[in-house]
Amino acid sequence: MAKKVSKKKTVKEQGSFKKYILWFWGLIGAGLLLLALIFLLASWGVFGKLPTFEVLENPDTNLASEVISSDGKTLGKYYFEDNRTPVDFDELPDHLVNALIATEDERYYDHSGIDARGTLRAVVFLGARGGASTITQQLAKLLFTDKVSSNIVERIIQKVKEWIIAVRLEDQYTKEEIIAMYFNIYDFGNQADGIRSAARIYFGKEPSKLELDESAMLVGMFKNSSLYNPLRNPVGVTNRRNVVFEQMYKNKFISEVQLDTLKEAPLEIDYHPESHREGIATYFREYLRDWLRTWTSDPKNFRPDGEKYNIYLDGLKIFTTIDSRMQKYAEEAVTSHMTNLQAEYFVQNTKERNKTAPFHDLTPEEIEKVIDNSMRRSERWRHMRDDLGKSSEQIIASFKEERPMRIFSWKGEIDTVMSPLDSLRYYKYFLQTGMMSMEPQSGHVKAWVGGINYKHFQYDHVKQGRRQVGSTFKPFVYATAIDQLHLSPCDQLPDIYTCIEAHKYGNMEPWCPKNSNGTYTGEMITLKQALANSVNTITARLMDKVGPQPVVNLIRRMGVESPVLAVPSIGLGTPDLSVYEMVGAFGTFANQGVYVKPVMVTRIEDKNGTVLYESVPETRDVLSPEVAYTTVKLMEGVTQYGSGARLRGNYAKNQQFYKEIMTDYPYEFTNPIAGKTGTTQNQSDGWFMGMVPNLVTGVWVGGEDRSIHFATIRYGQGASMALPIWGSYMKKCYADEDLAISKDAFEEPEEMTIRVDCNQPAEAEQDSIQVDYNENLDIDF
Repeated sequence: MAKKVSKKKTVKEQGSFKKYILWFWGLIGAGLLLLALIFLLASWGVFGKLPTFEVLENPDTNLASEVISSDGKTLGKYYFEDNRTPVDFDELPDHLVNALIATEDERYYDHSGIDARGTLRAVVFLGARGGASTITQQLAKLLFTDKVSSNIVERIIQKVKEWIIAVRLEDQYTKEEIIAMYFNIYDFGNQADGIRSAARIYFGKEPSKLELDESAMLVGMFKNSSLYNPLRNPVGVTNRRNVVFEQMYKNKFISEVQLDTLKEAPLEIDYHPESHREGIATYFREYLRDWLRTWTSDPKNFRPDGEKYNIYLDGLKIFTTIDSRMQKYAEEAVTSHMTNLQAEYFVQNTKERNKTAPFHDLTPEEIEKVIDNSMRRSERWRHMRDDLGKSSEQIIASFKEERPMRIFSWKGEIDTVMSPLDSLRYYKYFLQTGMMSMEPQSGHVKAWVGGINYKHFQYDHVKQGRRQVGSTFKPFVYATAIDQLHLSPCDQLPDIYTCIEAHKYGNMEPWCPKNSNGTYTGEMITLKQALANSVNTITARLMDKVGPQPVVNLIRRMGVESPVLAVPSIGLGTPDLSVYEMVGAFGTFANQGVYVKPVMVTRIEDKNGTVLYESVPETRDVLSPEVAYTTVKLMEGVTQYGSGARLRGNYAKNQQFYKEIMTDYPYEFTNPIAGKTGTTQNQSDGWFMGMVPNLVTGVWVGGEDRSIHFATIRYGQGASMALPIWGSYMKKCYADEDLAISKDAFEEPEEMTIRVDCNQPAEAEQDSIQVDYNENLDIDF
């Protein structure tokens, strides 16, 4: 009887168990239907708009605009927050991709955006054994989830939308394209947005050049780049990197031997911050930024939608003429020489040796006026006045308050405490420089150094600055005389006291320039000797013959736009001109009389490679090839036996001085070089313009104010201040044979009627011109 009852209970229990099973599967089914309904509603946009296929095709990501050198190197970028420049999958090394897949998504090539196994594992173990997000889901999150919600319901909806987007991304793109997008979109910290910036900033190289350990470190940062920051948390980053190695071993991308070796390797960072104030060609990049502002403001350059291009967001590629190698050599030459020169300036301007240091020839009242003017012209004054609305009294009081600051020195930045006013006085001690190098035939600017340190001295002495050019102006006078009078470098004039009478050319008083040494030999000297040694009396005689207006007309056609009065004194270099103008003008001589306006940008492309701009050279004929060549031959004398002769060899009598001041001396150039030094009154400005057939380079050195200068001509002349930069730069350029800087002679025109070789006998016609000219120039004072 008991057995019978037991059977009935068993049947009843079985029926109850079936009911539970039905309920279980019913709940599962309902859950799946609910999930399907949620996915369906989400795909219809009920929980918020989903990106269209057009948006998926062109995700809205901020892209930095990239400045690219003529030799294909990145000089710098323009960006607000996102320093991102995308790369293609082909530019990613295999070990970088393998590291990502092994660490973030082992079944990446086996799913279509959602990893079912990973999702089930995450649900069952509540994430304890790893998350479920695939690389594609993470990309969807980075692209289309502005902020992860802390509300669980909202986060579930966000997650569903990310799943849908992930599936659409997989349908829209190849697996390789998705990986490239993921690497390009991720923020690796420290302004390293995307893999290209990360590779350059953390290791100083392009992604394709990354080593395995470097790739592993970067992939490890995907977990949390803020936590795994190699600059702040090197231990944590090393541990995380080693986890990546273990995952690569687990997935058979590396061997056990490799694993053990790699885990023991130290973390090696080669930090290269990419900011607007660091890197190479900083002054040029700032000039280019202003140029781009003008270009983007022109309606004919607007985007197809009618809006301006944004250089910080639109990912433009600006291809420039700057050669990164030549730029590097130029900056090295400036740094090495200016370090030496500045050290000597400090020695000569101690308070014991110069009570008004760093100024000369100023009273205390005049010095205070200079400092006050500098204070009122400063960016700090502008910011406090315009942005903060402070009064002059408040600003001046602020300038006198001491505060911690980091100041420039040639031995590195110094942390100190001083007032902004004292920092102004401190910076007045530093000599400044401007340098530009250009290919005269194309006008392509190859190097641009606007100062000694852009972070601390942002005034650009290439384009912004204009200073007296001194004797570097004399070739313009000589060229005008050659053009008008058919003169030869071999023609002779007497070195005697010379005057141009008052009112003859707008000069109110007689103009009677002295030679720099105050003496006159009374001897007949050739024009080539006169220019080589900057004999002022000969320049005065030429100016008297041709007049100043034709000289001004000439430099205008050579690209000089600065105001220049047509008065006799310009012959000795009184005009204030920029390095940019001088290089462009001298390029006319090297280019057989044809002026080519300097070119800095060759083309601009948008992020898709569409060409938006291509440069068109601006040229004009200024001088005949014969006159240009004759002027060049005149200037060759400067480096043969004149003020630039120290470029040629080793001068025993000045050996110690040259070694102390002249960077990379001896230069020992043997090839033809045309050039001209320039030194202004009281040694305030030192210039050197140097030319070889395919490169023209100008250098200026001086103080921020004209009262900041060396006390003697020995250190303060252009041959000591500026020429060594040119010599050091050219020495480096010649050592780099890939640059193909010419050592050949300047090309002689096919038809020459002017005698340029003074070792050859003169023809009768040329002799008669010389005699007549000399007779016409004889003036009885």
